[in-house]
Amino acid sequence: MVLEGLGKSLRNAVARVTGATSVDDQLIKDVVKDLQRALLQADINVQLVLELTKKIETRASQEKPPAGKSPKEHVINIIYQELVNLVKSDEGLRMGPQTIMMVGLYGQGKTTTTGKLAHLFNKKGFKVGLIAADIYRPAAYEQLSQLGEKVGVDVYGEPGKKNAAEIVKNGMQHFKDKKVVIIDTSGRHALEADLIKELQDISAVAKPEERFLVLDSQVGQQAGPQAEAFHKAVGVTGVILTKMDGSAKGGGAISAVNKTSARIVCIGTGEHIRDLEPFDANRFISRLLGMGDLSALMEIAKEELQNEDGMEEISSRMMSGKFTLNDMYHQMLAINKMGPLQKVMSLIPGMSKMEDKINYEETQARLLKYRYIMDSMTLEEKEDPSLIKSSRVQRIAGGSGTSVQDVRELLKQYNQSKKTVKTFMGNRKMRKQMMKQMGGADLDSLE
Repeated sequence: MVLEGLGKSLRNAVARVTGATSVDDQLIKDVVKDLQRALLQADINVQLVLELTKKIETRASQEKPPAGKSPKEHVINIIYQELVNLVKSDEGLRMGPQTIMMVGLYGQGKTTTTGKLAHLFNKKGFKVGLIAADIYRPAAYEQLSQLGEKVGVDVYGEPGKKNAAEIVKNGMQHFKDKKVVIIDTSGRHALEADLIKELQDISAVAKPEERFLVLDSQVGQQAGPQAEAFHKAVGVTGVILTKMDGSAKGGGAISAVNKTSARIVCIGTGEHIRDLEPFDANRFISRLLGMGDLSALMEIAKEELQNEDGMEEISSRMMSGKFTLNDMYHQMLAINKMGPLQKVMSLIPGMSKMEDKINYEETQARLLKYRYIMDSMTLEEKEDPSLIKSSRVQRIAGGSGTSVQDVRELLKQYNQSKKTVKTFMGNRKMRKQMMKQMGGADLDSLE
């Protein structure tokens, strides 16, 4: 999960509001102290923290809740709004035909991020070409070629050639029919004069619409000076922060970069090729505060499950209140395809409250065991679990290499899930919210 430590601390501060009997000046002061502690521990600049919490305290004390909002909801909304303002950038990643030049120091994850960015554009339907212009690092071309093959995009390079600008010139001609061209450039341990000259020569040849600086978020507030230095050298238009999953200094990197002229376009949230997310301040803060991100969840589902047979039918059946073991089985397969369980759960509103109670490794292992058990059932049993009596339980346990207790535990879990689905679908307000997230389907058609 992104900035797990900061998120947990912020959620604890918000919980102080939701758990209070009333909102008064003392509660506001206590919450402000909690927020200050959480933000400082995340390496956010002290002056920024003081400015932010002063705004929150002033607004919470002086503003009256708008019509229809309780004082508690109003205070939480103020916290949300001010946190968004803290990390807000201009337009994030622009999806369209363009040339992108990637720059950065050694060890920031530039080449890997280049591959991830190519994957991001490729899955949106753009024809992408990668140019390997790192002429110094051994095996840089081979690494980019492997990434290109992995994500299904072409790579151009001239191994052994020592003129990066010429390689880029030839690469641009080679990829003249591509909609998106991404150039991976050389790095250094510091921004030296020869690197600046090389980057300027490449920029002059390629004329990129975007120049993205890749920064390791673990550098914290030092991300700011790095961004400013590269901006003076080549005119950085955007920043990609890597290693944001659990980084203690990620908050500092975000706030520091946001004080420069460059915008944050993406954040790296893991090692997998798909773990690069376009940065959106509202959605980012929503996840940190435990409000989830259903839009992101739906996007992942659409991308990862678009070729899954029957997923649309299963969703419709669930929305109409029907839920079988067969549906549960396909749900589990879908969740497994969407990524690590902890990441998926963090996108579901309210699930953060359960984080201390969930052992994700144990849960993942249990889900795998459940799959083995269901693989040993007949289609008839999965469609009508009421058929599974004692003798069938024993047969299923033997066939799956599990115990009778495991099978009964699965059936118990299924019955609980079925009740949850029924309760959820019986709440029209919740159904309406979910359907809106899924594209605004007609509720009445599901009656």
